[in-house]
Amino acid sequence: MGKFILARAVIAIPMVIAISLVTFVVSNMAPGDPVTAMVDPQAVAEMPPGYLEARTKQLGLDKPMPVRYVLWLRQLAQGNLGYSYFNGHPVAKRIAIRVLPTLELAGAALVIGTVLGVVFGVVAALRQYSIYDYVLTFLSLFGLAVPSFFFALIALYLLSYKIELFPAWGMSSRGEGLSLLDNLYHLVLPASILSIELMAGTARYARTAMLEVLHSDYVNTARAKGLSEFGVIGRHAFRNALLPLITVTSLRLPFLFGGAIIIEFMFAWPGMGRLAISSIEARDYPVLMGLTFIVAVAVLASNLLADVLYSFADPRIRTG
Repeated sequence: MGKFILARAVIAIPMVIAISLVTFVVSNMAPGDPVTAMVDPQAVAEMPPGYLEARTKQLGLDKPMPVRYVLWLRQLAQGNLGYSYFNGHPVAKRIAIRVLPTLELAGAALVIGTVLGVVFGVVAALRQYSIYDYVLTFLSLFGLAVPSFFFALIALYLLSYKIELFPAWGMSSRGEGLSLLDNLYHLVLPASILSIELMAGTARYARTAMLEVLHSDYVNTARAKGLSEFGVIGRHAFRNALLPLITVTSLRLPFLFGGAIIIEFMFAWPGMGRLAISSIEARDYPVLMGLTFIVAVAVLASNLLADVLYSFADPRIRTG
C-alpha cells in the first residue's frame, strides 16, 4: 500500500508544477492593474509625479512575467505564498484564517450530499420503476439543472425572511461568541443548499451502479446460497458499486469548492470564497493565486484519496 500511495504522489508532482504555472499566467493576464485598483481615481491628480510607477516597481510588477513566475515559484517551494498587494499581509496567514470555515461548509455539504445521495440511489435501484424511482429521477434531474444560487435565494426568502427558521448570514449570532450548537444552526442552511447538486448526481450514479450489479451472476449466486437480502445487497452488490461512486464523488469536489464561493458570498460565510471575491475586486493577484493553488492541490489530494479508496474497494487495483 505504501508503494501504491508513493507512486500516485510522485505522479502528482509535475501536475502541481503545471498548476502553479497556469495559476500564475491566468491570474496575471486578468484585466486591470493592481496599482490603479488600490488608488482612489479622484486622488490620482493630487499624487506626486511618478508615484504609480514607483509603486509598480515596489510591488515587482515592472519585471517580465517569466521572471516574476520564477520568483513566485521559489517562494512557493519555501512554503511562502507571497504578500498581499492591498495591505502587505502574508497571503498564507490571510488564507489560513479562512480555510476552516470553508472546510466546515464544504465538508458538511460533502457528507450530506454523499450519504443521502447514496441512500436515495440504492433505494431507487431496489424499487426500480416504482413511484419512488420516478420521483427521485425527476428530483435528481431538477437538482442538477437548477443552479445552487437559485435554491439559495428561495431558501433565504422562505426559511430566513418569511418563516425565520434559520439565520441568513454568518457563522454565529450577532453579539454572541462562537459555540458548537449555534455554529451548527448557522451551518444547516448553506450546507444543505451546497449539497443539493452533489446529492442529485450521487443519487443518479448510485442508482445506475446498483442496477448494473443487482442482476449480475455473483449476486444471483449469493441469493441461491440462501444469504439474506441484506447480506446480498450490503456485502456483494453495494461493495462492487462503490468504484463509480468514488469516482463521481472525487470529481465533484472541484464543483463543490466552486459552489462554495457563491454560497459563502450569499450567506456571508467568512470562508475562502468571500476572500476570493474581494481579491478579484482589488486585483490582489498574490491572494488570488494562493487560493487557486491551494484549491487545485486539494483536488489533487482528493484524487489521490480516491485511488487509495479504490484499492480498498477492489484489491485487484492494488495488486495490479
